[in-house]
Amino acid sequence: MVLTYTILNNDSYQNVKEVLKAHFGISERLLLRLKNSKKIFLNGTPTYVSNPVSIGDNIQVHIDFVEDNSNIIPKKMDLNILYEDECYLVLNKAPNIAIHPSMLHYESSLSNGIKYYFDSINLHKKIRPVNRLDKDTSGLVVFAKNEYIQECLVAQMKSKCMKKTYIAVCHRHI
Repeated sequence: MVLTYTILNNDSYQNVKEVLKAHFGISERLLLRLKNSKKIFLNGTPTYVSNPVSIGDNIQVHIDFVEDNSNIIPKKMDLNILYEDECYLVLNKAPNIAIHPSMLHYESSLSNGIKYYFDSINLHKKIRPVNRLDKDTSGLVVFAKNEYIQECLVAQMKSKCMKKTYIAVCHRHI
């Protein structure tokens, strides 16, 4: 995934870091990782975040880290994937399945199934559920495919831009 921005006439950014923080909303943690991996470019050349920017300058950020996800054991599962792109995937989680591995569900969580799926498509990324549902609850679960998308979606949840709706089915009396 590549984030790109060209400095406009009315922009007041002084340097690359200001663009990354203000325009893209990149966290300090991710910024440090991007700097150390030399994944920030100014007009096609690797750059320091302190470098000044001018009108017409093009900033690119390559968020394409290979990540270790060996802490999760892959398990083949029938995943009901409703949507997927380079940023995230949305699944319809069945009831009676945990999101994360735990002592009781070490090899049978949804994350184990996602790990198997990621391995099958040669995607070396951490397993990043953005929202969670209880084990017994069915519904949509979003998995971010990189740290930046996870941060963006979590920020949307915190600011209430992402709306959750729950529907309960009752049998007999409550």
